[in-house]
Amino acid sequence: MATQTDTRVYQGEEKIIVAIDLGTTHTAVSFVHAYPGSDLDVRMVTRWKGQPEAAGDSKIPTLVTYEQGGMIACGAEAREYIGDEAYEVSRWFKLHLHPDSMKISDRPPAYDSDGNTSPSMEIPPLPSNVTLTKVYSDFMRYVFSGFRTFFQETTPNGVAIWDRLSSSIVIVLTIPNGWDTRQQGFLKQAAREADIVQSEEDADLRIDFVTEGEASVHYVLGKVNHRTWLKKGTMFAVTDAGGSTVDSTLYVCKALEPKLELEEVCASECVQAGGVFVDRAARALLTEKLANSRFGDSGSISDMVEKFEQRTKRVFDGSQESNVIEFGGRRDNDREYGIVQGKITLKESEVCTAFDGVIIRSTESCLKLLAGRKVKVFLSGRSNQLRLIAIVASSSCWRVWRIPVSSVAAQKGV
Repeated sequence: MATQTDTRVYQGEEKIIVAIDLGTTHTAVSFVHAYPGSDLDVRMVTRWKGQPEAAGDSKIPTLVTYEQGGMIACGAEAREYIGDEAYEVSRWFKLHLHPDSMKISDRPPAYDSDGNTSPSMEIPPLPSNVTLTKVYSDFMRYVFSGFRTFFQETTPNGVAIWDRLSSSIVIVLTIPNGWDTRQQGFLKQAAREADIVQSEEDADLRIDFVTEGEASVHYVLGKVNHRTWLKKGTMFAVTDAGGSTVDSTLYVCKALEPKLELEEVCASECVQAGGVFVDRAARALLTEKLANSRFGDSGSISDMVEKFEQRTKRVFDGSQESNVIEFGGRRDNDREYGIVQGKITLKESEVCTAFDGVIIRSTESCLKLLAGRKVKVFLSGRSNQLRLIAIVASSSCWRVWRIPVSSVAAQKGV
């Protein structure tokens, strides 16, 4: 949905609030123009430079293209430069910002491991002579510019409203559960360099952070009729399977009236096991499989991985015996390697291997969250049992990922 309306009437001062979810692979922006007497109509930015307007896509690729250190393009337009050696495309740069604790203790297994080893973390390098702060500030500037254009063009009297309120816009940034004040300070600095805020004091005043776990619980409660199952003392877990991390949080309901009150039962679990690692595993699989094929070059493999991410990964649920990746044209054939008319077919077992590492890490994380004291809390002398696990899957892997997680939950009696 492009919009979501809160039925409550707003009575505060007029303001614009924008939420930016800067993900590892994709980024999305939502906002609300709140003024006295208005309903809180949350809208998504669905028009981005370089993406077909008819698509109405609320997500853009988290990509920045550079030429000799200078920014050339962002988002969908940056994708056009992939494979061109004259340019460097920065992708998955969010991984550079993860704290060491996530890079070491919570990284997924390597492709060729049995899941019990701890390999070195593979993070795509930054473009030459480009700092991480510059990549973030360039991309944030692009995102905020797109938001400004969309607001001004789709809001009645949008230009005048923007001119009046732009210097006081409240900016909400989502961050993984495992990030702390160091990452928050970095993002504020990047926002300053992107001219989104004007000073350190301005950043402290206008930029707020919400963890992906907390954002997910609000999303879940907004999408389901929680009145049918949520009562005082009910415990439930929310797992957000994102692009680079899987964040799980356990909550207990402390009160429903006069307003809903939730409390985290214990520290959240955050593991580096998101959708990008499925893509990385798929690349390794295809590179090995097609090593002696004329389609084993880096460009062809990249085309296959892109199509794998866009469709094959999203529809795979472990039940398909054959899985097709459409990457080329009718003249692209290499039957010895299963390539016919620009399509390569992978067996179910082959696609499963791309998910194995992520599934191992994700289920281990859920087990840690549900283990021991984390499964029960005692409130007023009563034992409260876990009632529900809600999965918010922004990584498009939920079809296959929910099966082992559901099995883990069943073992715990959820």
